[in-house]
Amino acid sequence: MKTNSEKIVRIAELDIDPAQIDAYLALLTEEIEASVEKEPGVLMLHAVSVKDAVEKVRILEVYANRQAYEVHIQTPHFLKYKTLTAGMVTSLNLVDVDPIVLAAK
Repeated sequence: MKTNSEKIVRIAELDIDPAQIDAYLALLTEEIEASVEKEPGVLMLHAVSVKDAVEKVRILEVYANRQAYEVHIQTPHFLKYKTLTAGMVTSLNLVDVDPIVLAAK
């Protein structure tokens, strides 16, 4: 069964330089809040860290469609985040996934 077929759903797996984690988390928070507030096509951005490994950040990203994602990566707030965090991110792996159930309360 294929559901939400237009949606772009991805898990971003990032490793952050531990010496820069506080600055990174501040920039990430700013970027996520701006994206969700300003972009109708950004449906969800949930950031978490691996238990007892704050430098291992995982982000569940949900976009309405491919166009919404393309718009997102060109916004000033995203480009600021990418530029300012470039030296903080030691590893980035983007995993495209198929949603099974996306629910929130």
